[in-house]
Amino acid sequence: MKALQKIIAFIREAYAELKRVTWPSRKEIMGSTLVVFVVVGILMLFIALFDFLLSMIVRMLV
Repeated sequence: MKALQKIIAFIREAYAELKRVTWPSRKEIMGSTLVVFVVVGILMLFIALFDFLLSMIVRMLV
């Protein structure tokens, strides 16, 4: 029974903590998502270019 009381207390505390959270607005989420997409796109291009250059160097050496 003591374990059940601890579980119930934990759930109550977690619920109370979630009420205090400041959730981001839709505009903030959209902005953050856009930043993630742009950064991923830039990294994708950088890695593709680096891969292409390395493969050209290896072909010239082989």
